[in-house]
Amino acid sequence: MTYSGEVTVGGPADVHELKDLMITKVAVGPMNNNAYLLRCRATDEQLLIDAANDAHTLLGTIGDDGIASVVTTHRHGDHWQALAEVVAATGARTHAGRYDAEGIPVPTDVAVDDGDTIRVGQVELTARHLVGHTPGSIVLVYDDPHGHPHVFTGDCLFPGGVGNTHKDPKAFESLLHDVETKIFDVLPDETWVYPGHGNDTTLGAERPHLPEWRARGW
Repeated sequence: MTYSGEVTVGGPADVHELKDLMITKVAVGPMNNNAYLLRCRATDEQLLIDAANDAHTLLGTIGDDGIASVVTTHRHGDHWQALAEVVAATGARTHAGRYDAEGIPVPTDVAVDDGDTIRVGQVELTARHLVGHTPGSIVLVYDDPHGHPHVFTGDCLFPGGVGNTHKDPKAFESLLHDVETKIFDVLPDETWVYPGHGNDTTLGAERPHLPEWRARGW
């Protein structure tokens, strides 16, 4: 089956099979949050991005092998509703951006800074700190040595624009600047984007619209 990235709450997961990494996407909760389970194909170690909601579904997706770690992309409550239950069931180490950790009610074991490496088995992910949607939002970049990059953007980048900055011009300018300089300026058009809600996209599909986003202010 070809991966589409189109998932619905209560529906089946979608699996993106790369040479070194398997990415399972599932939608959970009333805000249609995406959670991503990453599995190193060499070691079978697993990492979860955003224990957003519905711990039963997430733990079923994780399966008996458990997870070594869970990364919370940012402090907003819809992205950590199932975090406590998932951690209690798996013993996973928790990661979050240093400047958002205080807003997450489950203790953060690893405070993540810009440029830090997070490993899942033999696979390396690079964290980038993007300011604007929240003070400490992080995205994770997997630079696939066998293909194009993949980036898990939380609520910082979606099809059609950057994340909500609540009509704050300074926050919008900050987020757009960080998205441009840390994502668009350094990654190719083929880069696959996995957002915190809704369907996936690519940087190539979004890049032509950056001037439009800047002009409209959101």
